[in-house]
Amino acid sequence: MNLQQFRFVRETIRRDFNLTEAARMLYTSQPGVSKAILEFEDELGIKIFERHGKRIKGLTRPGLAVSQVIDRIMLEVDNLKKVSDEYARRDEGGLTIACTHTQARYMLPKVIPAFRQRFPKVHLSLAEGSPRQLAEMVLHGQADLAIATESLALTPGLVTLPCYTWEHVVVVRPDHPLADLRSSAVKKLSLEQLAEYPIVTYDRAFSGRTAMDDAFAAQRIHPDIVLEAIDADVIKTYVDVGMGIGIIAGVAYDPRRDAGLVGLPVGRLFGTHTTRIGVKAGVFLRDYVYTFLEMAAPQLTREVVQQAIMEHGGDIAPE
Repeated sequence: MNLQQFRFVRETIRRDFNLTEAARMLYTSQPGVSKAILEFEDELGIKIFERHGKRIKGLTRPGLAVSQVIDRIMLEVDNLKKVSDEYARRDEGGLTIACTHTQARYMLPKVIPAFRQRFPKVHLSLAEGSPRQLAEMVLHGQADLAIATESLALTPGLVTLPCYTWEHVVVVRPDHPLADLRSSAVKKLSLEQLAEYPIVTYDRAFSGRTAMDDAFAAQRIHPDIVLEAIDADVIKTYVDVGMGIGIIAGVAYDPRRDAGLVGLPVGRLFGTHTTRIGVKAGVFLRDYVYTFLEMAAPQLTREVVQQAIMEHGGDIAPE
C-alpha cells in the first residue's frame, strides 16, 4: 500500500464516489484511480466501496473504518510537511482563511495589514462561503482556519475558540419613522414594532439569523422578510433604496461609514452572538498561525489554543 492509494480513496469519498471527478481533482485518469483502488482492496482483503456494476455507490462498513484511518494518516503526512516548513522556512508559507463576507469585510481588515507587516513572506488567501462550507474547507485541508458565527462549534473534527461577541443592529433611512425614536424609546423597541415594516436581513445560514427567527417565533410573530442576503453591504443597499428596514450584525454598522443610515441597537431582542475561529483537530499549526490567532483575538494566546487542541485530543506544535 502507498500514499497514492490513500489519496485516491480519500478523494473518491470527497467527490461523492464519482471516480471521474476524483481523477480530475488528482490530475490523473479515471481508469488509473479505479485500478489503484481495486489493487488496494485486494491487498487489504476487504471491499472498501459498495458497487453497482462498475459504479461506486458508497462505503462498506469496513470501508468506513479504512477511510477514518486514511484521514488520520494523511493528516499526519500534511503535519510532517508543515513541521519541515516551520524549521526550514520559519517565516514563509501560506495562510488560507475561510470566512463569511462579514468577517472578510469588517473584521479581518483590522488584522490582516498588521499581520502582513509582520510576516511579509506569508501568502494570504481568503475563501468565502457559508459556515458549513467554511467548515468543510478546513476539514478537507483547503483552508487553515475558519471564522464564522454559525455552526462551527457544532462541526465534528474542528477545534473552535471564541473570537468576539456582537449583537444585532436595525438600520433604517433617516426619513424612516424609527429614525426619529429617542434613545429611551429605542431601548423599549419591540419585535411587534419591527414586524410592522418589511425586513431585509441575512440568509438563514448567516450571522445569527436562526436566533432572529426563534425570537419572532417565540412570540408568534410572522415578520415580512422581503429580501435575504449573505452580505451586510447588500442589505444596507436595499434599505437605502427604501425596500424595508435592515437587521444586520453590529460589526457591520459604523455611523461614520454608514452616514446615510441610522442604526438602532436591538441586542436585547435577539441576544448576544459569538464569532468563533476553527482549526482542524490534530493539525500542526505554524508559528505564524498562532500569531494570527492572537492578533484576531488577544485572548487566544498560544497557550490557550494549545490547551484547546489538547483537550480535543490533538497534538500541539513544539515550542
